[in-house]
Amino acid sequence: MNIKQVSFKGYFAQEHKKNQVYLHHTAGGPSGEAVFKWWDKVSVNVATCVAISHDGTIVQGYSSRYWAYHLGLKAGIFAKYNLPYKSLDKTSIGIEVCNYGYLTEKNGKFYNYVGGVCNDVYELETPYKGHKYWENYTDAQIESVRDLLLLWRGRYNIDLSYNPDIWEVTPRALRGDNGVFTHNSIRRDKADIYPHHKMIEMLKSL
Repeated sequence: MNIKQVSFKGYFAQEHKKNQVYLHHTAGGPSGEAVFKWWDKVSVNVATCVAISHDGTIVQGYSSRYWAYHLGLKAGIFAKYNLPYKSLDKTSIGIEVCNYGYLTEKNGKFYNYVGGVCNDVYELETPYKGHKYWENYTDAQIESVRDLLLLWRGRYNIDLSYNPDIWEVTPRALRGDNGVFTHNSIRRDKADIYPHHKMIEMLKSL
């Protein structure tokens, strides 16, 4: 497992028991190091402990024992499901996969949301949240996600059982149930990560 440590200050050095992992993508470029540099400039304790570059390098800004805001949860979503608010940021670990997300096709080219051309395109059989084309998650990134999940299962006893409800808001996530989730599991307005078949196969294999 290729892990690169970087200097980063935007987190809380407070330990909490961990029982969830949330998978995100950055909606940005290929470099995990660039992600932490950007967070250092613009955010106040908003980050995940790791960001995975296109080549699979796991860039770590702080220990998974600590925490920062990475979910953006509002009390209203808990109320909608008749659940009490929980500060899930503290009891969860976030993984950011460097990826622009959905793409728009125009005249045979595929553009990300900031207008850049993407050449590594993944096409879903069924559109997800209104989008059929996405930037591809690389095999190296998926393998690094796998390595981290196995590491944290051993360290925090995270339940790695695959549940197909993780692609939409699920009360399991909001209750704080032990397991692996996506940002979609607690936010209807998010589309990270998307259901890439290789990512799903990896999650099912754990």
